[in-house]
Amino acid sequence: MAKKASKKSGETVYKIVEIVGSSPTSWEDAARAAVDAAAKTLRNLRVAEVTKLDMKIEDGQVIAYRARVSMSFKYED
Repeated sequence: MAKKASKKSGETVYKIVEIVGSSPTSWEDAARAAVDAAAKTLRNLRVAEVTKLDMKIEDGQVIAYRARVSMSFKYED
């Protein structure tokens, strides 16, 4: 019979997801939009890291700023 692994005090496991936010005004707003969207469905968000920035261009003009954000949240078993 398999034993259930016991969780030692202080041990924590996190899951990392990657989300792309966009904004017509700035990368900061794009990153914030990604975090705001994730916070609606994910609990215990801990850290957000912007991993990539880019812009969407149409007719030679920047129309949107995009931020790829990696976020971690506490894994619950």
